[in-house]
Amino acid sequence: MLVAPQIRFVRAKSRTAFERSETASASLGQRPRPRPGQAGLLRGALFILGAFLLALVMTQPALAQAVPAPTPPAAPGAADALDRALGQLGGGNDAPLALSLQVLIIMGLLTVLPGIILMMTSFTRIIIVLAILRQALGLQQTPPNQVLIGLSLFLSLFVMAPTIANVNEAAIKPYAAGRIGAEQMIETGGASLHAFMLKQTRVKDITMFSGIAKTGPYANPRDVPFSVLLPAFVTSELKTAFQIGFLVFLPFIVIDLVVATVLMSLGMMMMSPTIISLPFKLLLFVLVDGWALTMGSLANSFVS
Repeated sequence: MLVAPQIRFVRAKSRTAFERSETASASLGQRPRPRPGQAGLLRGALFILGAFLLALVMTQPALAQAVPAPTPPAAPGAADALDRALGQLGGGNDAPLALSLQVLIIMGLLTVLPGIILMMTSFTRIIIVLAILRQALGLQQTPPNQVLIGLSLFLSLFVMAPTIANVNEAAIKPYAAGRIGAEQMIETGGASLHAFMLKQTRVKDITMFSGIAKTGPYANPRDVPFSVLLPAFVTSELKTAFQIGFLVFLPFIVIDLVVATVLMSLGMMMMSPTIISLPFKLLLFVLVDGWALTMGSLANSFVS
């Protein structure tokens, strides 16, 4: 009976002695030993810290920003040519042209641009043929005028792309680089446009306008001045556009005649043949892939 109390007394005495020893070691500056769970957490934290430092050292060359290589200067283009032209109008670098005058000159050039597009490119022929095609189909406002103008403009850019590239390479870039002057740039660029217009102009139209101006005959086609070539070119373009428009109109006229004859034979004279023939025109135009045929024929008309 006395054994159990004695055992409890011995355990309590040993626990008290252990606590006293820990207190004495703490007072002497000795840290208590960490428990097994705390030691595992400490080793894991040290491992993660070491891995992070190792990764940082390995990626240090990749994180370092190298000095970027100097980019080569861009090739001079139309913007550089325009800046140089405006600078020359102002008297050079010492007396640059005022900003308000630069804006005024640019706005003036933009007002002349529609006339240049109409008079010196393929735009006139294309827009007339597309307008005649819309009239032949019997559609008053479909496609709308904005769509026709957009089609004509982009097809004109496609047709004029070789000429524009030649002007850019032979005139604009050398002028922007300072290798040629403004007069030589205008002469070189005008020669490319002159060759394009001369190829599309009939000889009899040039002869007519040169006779009116009393400036002919010319020993070389390149001697034809722009004052004679421009009206002759526009006259030839109008004639060619009407010829193409006549060929476009013919199949739709046949459909109108057939529909009108059928309606008259049925005694339906009060019904408009245009309304009845419109679906058949659209069906025929879609079946033959009319838009691709028209646009391709217009583009090829400037090549042949």
